[in-house]
Amino acid sequence: MTTRIETNDSSLPLRRDVKSLGHILGEIIVHHGGTELLDKVEKLRMMAKSLRNDFDEQTYKELKEEILNLDTPMRKQVIRAFSIYFHLINAAESNHRIRRRREYQLQDDHVVQPASIESAILSLKDNEIDENTIQNVLNTLSLELIITAHPTEATKRSVIEIQKRIGIILKSLDNNMLTNKERKQLEDSLLNEVTILWQTDELRHRKPTVMDEVRNGLYYFEQTFFDVLPEIHQDLEEGLSEQFPGHNWDVPNFLRFGSWIGGDRDGNPNVTPEVTWETLESHRELVLKKYKESLVEVMKRFSHSSTRVQVSEELLSNVEKEEQTYLSNDKKWPVETEVYRRKIAIILGRLEEVGKSDIGYKASEELLEDLYLIQRSVDTHQPAKRELKMLKKFIRQVQLFGFHLATLDIRNHSGEHEAAVTEILRKVKVTEDYSALSEEEKINTLESVLKDPRPVLLLNEDYSKETQEMIKVFTMIKKAHDTFGKKSILVYLISMTQSASDLLEVLVLAKEAGIYRLHADGSVESHLNVAPLLETVDDLIAGPKIMETLFNMDVYRNHLKIHGDSQEIMLGYSDGSKDGGTVTANWKLYKAQLEIHDMAKTYNIGLKFFHGRGGSLGRGGGPLNRSILSQPAETLGDGVKITEQGEVLSSRYLIEDIAYRSLEQATSTLLEASVNLSKNSEQQHLREKVWEDAMEEISNVSLKKYQSLVFQDPDFLTYFTEATPLNELAELNIGSRPMKRKNRNRFEDLRAIPWVFAWTQSRQLLPAWYAAGTGLDSFASESEDNLKLLQRMYKEWTFFRSTIDNLQMALMKADITTAKEYTSLVNDKEIADRIFGNIVEEYEKTKTILLQITGDDELLDHTPNIKESVHRRNPYVDPLNFLQVELIKELRKQEEPNEELLTEVLLTISGIAAGLRNTG
Repeated sequence: MTTRIETNDSSLPLRRDVKSLGHILGEIIVHHGGTELLDKVEKLRMMAKSLRNDFDEQTYKELKEEILNLDTPMRKQVIRAFSIYFHLINAAESNHRIRRRREYQLQDDHVVQPASIESAILSLKDNEIDENTIQNVLNTLSLELIITAHPTEATKRSVIEIQKRIGIILKSLDNNMLTNKERKQLEDSLLNEVTILWQTDELRHRKPTVMDEVRNGLYYFEQTFFDVLPEIHQDLEEGLSEQFPGHNWDVPNFLRFGSWIGGDRDGNPNVTPEVTWETLESHRELVLKKYKESLVEVMKRFSHSSTRVQVSEELLSNVEKEEQTYLSNDKKWPVETEVYRRKIAIILGRLEEVGKSDIGYKASEELLEDLYLIQRSVDTHQPAKRELKMLKKFIRQVQLFGFHLATLDIRNHSGEHEAAVTEILRKVKVTEDYSALSEEEKINTLESVLKDPRPVLLLNEDYSKETQEMIKVFTMIKKAHDTFGKKSILVYLISMTQSASDLLEVLVLAKEAGIYRLHADGSVESHLNVAPLLETVDDLIAGPKIMETLFNMDVYRNHLKIHGDSQEIMLGYSDGSKDGGTVTANWKLYKAQLEIHDMAKTYNIGLKFFHGRGGSLGRGGGPLNRSILSQPAETLGDGVKITEQGEVLSSRYLIEDIAYRSLEQATSTLLEASVNLSKNSEQQHLREKVWEDAMEEISNVSLKKYQSLVFQDPDFLTYFTEATPLNELAELNIGSRPMKRKNRNRFEDLRAIPWVFAWTQSRQLLPAWYAAGTGLDSFASESEDNLKLLQRMYKEWTFFRSTIDNLQMALMKADITTAKEYTSLVNDKEIADRIFGNIVEEYEKTKTILLQITGDDELLDHTPNIKESVHRRNPYVDPLNFLQVELIKELRKQEEPNEELLTEVLLTISGIAAGLRNTG
């Protein structure tokens, strides 16, 4: 357990902030609990820190004894003290990320921050990439980030907002031009914010509703995305113009955010068609509000007078006509010569009536036409190449967000569609039991329905409640297209896709709602992309065959033609990892992409892979730019779509500067990778066959090792449920969706999020690394050349490097000494010792082989900032883990529910989640 901690000069300001916040917290602890509480917290902290620096068995026993002897009132305060410390560290680290970015920006022109937009452009220039190649790549570049309500954010919104305010104060304190008075005011504000944090209840008292989750998601659009997205596009365009001045650059809207929140029905009975409709209304309400706020600011700056500038006749004529049509006298702009303001007043009036009357815009394209009209006029009198950026930014915002704000994906389980189609087809005597048919018979039946223009729905028939609900979903989508525009809902995702019929069933339901239509003349209308979600290892293997079956069907190809011969395919990282372990899941995902991509090419069909990554390492998490680089390079040209969820949203997008940094890293990575791909269309340079063969062997061995524990050991589920706080997690109130797909205690029905969350809390993090060591070590042990091959793969193959680095991070966050404490929760000591012994052996094997592959002395030597952050947190997480074990022990002994004990357990869960910055 002894560790070597290296610090660097760049982290000195961070350590200063952490120390300062620690002192403030100490003051507040004394104020609320006296010096006795502070002394106890300090004693526990110093003992834990001492153990981390130099493990000693006696000190370890003394620390546990101290924790066991805490009386109930003080125990709760101690838990809160350590938990709040993590919120302060998180705020300080967020501010330090901003500080480091500013330090780069203050350097001379020769120092450029890695993975920035500027560095990507300079790299293109240094490599002598011509302007046409870059522009062609830009025209096809696509990155969609989809926010989801998957319940992995353990921290309350009010606590997150306090963190944000603390970060803003810390940023202000970095200003060297502050007067003593200003500095004193900021320091007072900082103490007040930490005081409020201490006095705020960090636990939710009820489960959030779906609309609560919708509002949480919209918060990021309102606070961050609305401004950061156009800024990324604008900075890329300006950077290219500066380095390649001879080209007239056009940067399309390649970066967008979408949402699942309010549309993800899979396993969540609370997402009804009515809730989805209310979600869409909330989207439109927010985007119109933001447009009106932006226009008021634009209007302030467009005070140009027609006595000073020549306004275009086109604009003047339009204003005079539309003032009469759309505005009453009291709404008209009073100064006749301020033509731009007169036009903006008209625009504001029409925005106010969107969705309410005929005066309102019917579509965002109409608003854009009015903005282009203003822009054309301004260009006639504005100095060359000095366009008014505020207007340009607003135009970009309307292009990006329309009147729908964010495209809402709808998702549901394949079994739900099959049940509805079975009942519908039985009612019209097409087939008595569709669900009992073979796959070939299902396809033939569905094809015949799709090729017949006549409906199969009996409008007056009495369907079951479940089928009626399914029909309502599709009629709601049709209504949404008519009301909010077709971009409001573009994709319908099918969970647990296992066959081609799963997609055809959705097309049949879309046909009955008028979203998909076959006209009498044979022409086809199709306004909904149907996308499979391949999740389990078996489904990933079957994926290429499923898609090829569909691509060979005329009825499906006709549907695809309407969508530009493009197919979206979602890949689930969570269930694949839960099913086969992280190494096998990641390799099967990678391989499935390659196989589907190559097969689709033979049919001239473009693909967009949608990566369903979680925030945690056990669910495909990691930095956004690394997620992009870990994909097969040849798939990037079709566009990338990735889920962003839970704690990832607050850590990446709460603060505008950090959101910008995360998105510019993703942009620069995608741009460079796509340009490289366009230069080298041959795929030989992407990876070597021997690497793929090595991964296949490693994956097979890892899978056997993983499944031998998780599926073949009869006591494993007992160990998991008892040696982790799995059952207690259900009380945390972090999401509207149930923890299990069905109300059963089967491993198959447990969702991947609580599976990962529980292992993370117990510091075992098993889903993020288990069985990797056996696979890698088995391959490396075959010959010395094999180890050298793995070392070369780590240096030259981004997929493998990402895999190894994530494994390092997982092992770094795991802690075997602390994890051993959780074995005392297992009733059967033999089960606990045997299974934990297996886990420890695999942990050591994995650590050893990772260090051999990377050539480092310690885990994460190549990322000192991350390594230092983990070391900084560990001594403060340890006491919470020890407390959690004792509290769960006590709680599980109770014959009657004990709310006080449960609250303390939940406080430890929340604190550990904040400390590790990972939940599910």
